[in-house]
Amino acid sequence: MEVYHASTVVVDRPDTTHSRSFLDFGPGFYVTTILDQAQKYGARFSRRGKNAVLNIYQLADDLSKWKVIEFKRYDEAWLDFVTECRKGRIFGDYDVIIGGIANDKVFRTVDLYFAGDINKDECLRRLIFEEPNNQICIRSQQVLDECLTFKCSHSL
Repeated sequence: MEVYHASTVVVDRPDTTHSRSFLDFGPGFYVTTILDQAQKYGARFSRRGKNAVLNIYQLADDLSKWKVIEFKRYDEAWLDFVTECRKGRIFGDYDVIIGGIANDKVFRTVDLYFAGDINKDECLRRLIFEEPNNQICIRSQQVLDECLTFKCSHSL
């Protein structure tokens, strides 16, 4: 499947060492199957006066050899996972995590929960109406090396 990664540079050799902590699914190399989502993320770099590059890859369709978890909706399992990862904790020993990204609207709700302004039930009640988009976090360098092939990149 074709996947996308927006950056300020061409990333023809992705790695897990340059990842930031405290992301939705913890440190790893993040891609999406949604072109528009990657382009909008890249536009954030442009608005800050930085170079914006769309990197395009081929991700193997069969990841059955790896430890993969997929969140199909914004539910309690997703919220618990994101909560731990955003606290800087490595949650689970997964090679690949697939699920919705905490976009601005979702993150506002999750942030209220993190701050203690709403409880978990209220957070989940608000999230149930949100349609998940898509992000794939590849935590394993071996998965990157064996399953992700750089195709091309271009400026946004």
